[in-house]
Amino acid sequence: MAAIPLALAATRAGAQGAARPVVVSSKIDTEGALLGNLILVALEAARIPTEARLSLGPTRIVRTALVAGEVDLYPEYTGNGAFFFQREDDPAWRSGPSAHELVARLDREANNLVWLARAEANNTWAIAVRGDVARAERLATMEDFARATTAGKLRLAASAEFVESPAALGSFERTYGFSFPRDRITVLPGGDTAVTMRAAAQGISGVNAAMVYGTDGAISALSLVVMRDTKGAQIVYEPAPVVRAAVLEAHPGIRDALAPVFASLTLEKLQELNGKVAVEGRTAAAVAREHFGTLRRG
Repeated sequence: MAAIPLALAATRAGAQGAARPVVVSSKIDTEGALLGNLILVALEAARIPTEARLSLGPTRIVRTALVAGEVDLYPEYTGNGAFFFQREDDPAWRSGPSAHELVARLDREANNLVWLARAEANNTWAIAVRGDVARAERLATMEDFARATTAGKLRLAASAEFVESPAALGSFERTYGFSFPRDRITVLPGGDTAVTMRAAAQGISGVNAAMVYGTDGAISALSLVVMRDTKGAQIVYEPAPVVRAAVLEAHPGIRDALAPVFASLTLEKLQELNGKVAVEGRTAAAVAREHFGTLRRG
C-alpha cells in the first residue's frame, strides 16, 4: 500500500478529530451532575457532537481521565488548582479572578488544558446563619458573624473536620479576629452539610448557624443566609469548564456556547438550581434543560 502524503494524513486526522464527539464528564455529586448536564445541553444547542460520561467519580477519577485524554471536558473548581499543583499557600487562590488566571496558566503549561470562563459562584467552606437571626442581628458578612460570636448570640453546627482544620474554622477565626467558643459548637458526625443546615434551620440543640458549602442547594430552601467572606479566609472554588486544547481547536464553538451559561450561574442562581435537584427531587438533566431554555428565551 502506498504511503499517504503527510499533508493528506494531517488533513484526515484533523477531519476525524472534528467529527469525533466531545466526551463530556462530571463529578459524582449533585452540582457536578447539574453542571455536566448544562454543558451537554449547551453544546447540543450549538450542534457540537457530544458523548455523555457524567457522574464519573470524585475529583481524582475525573481529573485523571481528562489528563489522560479519556474524557474531553468537565466542570472543575478553580481552587482545586492549589492542590493539583501543590501551591496551597499562594494568595492568588483567595480571589476569583486571580485563582482562575493562575490555574488556567498552570494547567495550559503542564497539561495543555484550557480553562474556559468561570461562574462567579464560590462553592467553598462557609458559615450560614438562620434567616430570622441574621435579620434580627443584621448579619451579612463574616465581620458581622465575629461580632455576634463575641456577644454570645450564636451556636454552630459543624463537622469535626471543619472545627479542627486550620484551613476551615481556624482560618475564619484568624482572618476575622475572633474565637468561637467550642462549648457552643455542636459537632455532628461526617461532613454532610445537609445535616448541619437542618440543625440550624430547625434550631436543634439551640443551633442557629451551620457549616455549609457556598452553593448548597438547601441554603435557600431552609432560609439560611451565607456570611460573605469579604477578607478571603477561604480558597475560592468557582466552577469552570476545563477542556483539552486539541478538542477546543477541533470545536472552537465550545467557548462561545458555554460562556453565557456559566456567566448566568451566580451564587444565588446555583443555589436555586441545586435546590431543585437536592430538595425538590428533580433530575439534574431536567433542571439543566429548564435553565438553558430560560436563558435562550431571555
